[in-house]
Amino acid sequence: MLGWMAWTWPTALLFVGIFSAVGFLTFLEIRYPGGDARQGVLGLTTTRGDRLFITLLGAAYIFLAWLGLIGYPLWGALGLSLAWCVFCFWKV
Repeated sequence: MLGWMAWTWPTALLFVGIFSAVGFLTFLEIRYPGGDARQGVLGLTTTRGDRLFITLLGAAYIFLAWLGLIGYPLWGALGLSLAWCVFCFWKV
């Protein structure tokens, strides 16, 4: 099923997770319009979508740095990425 693009199941699950997060943010925007703009990470005024983008970008850099500096296993990088997510979405 996934052989046409040489995808693996973890890769497919990653994209399903990203699309699910975007879908959930779309639902929240329809249900509670306005984007909940507030002072966010790095002193920027951000909306929910901005915080999701910053979280995903930061997680990618965390995983790349972990691979370059430490290597496998990636459980530590996953923990740091989840902590980064909580930090980005934390109400300031």
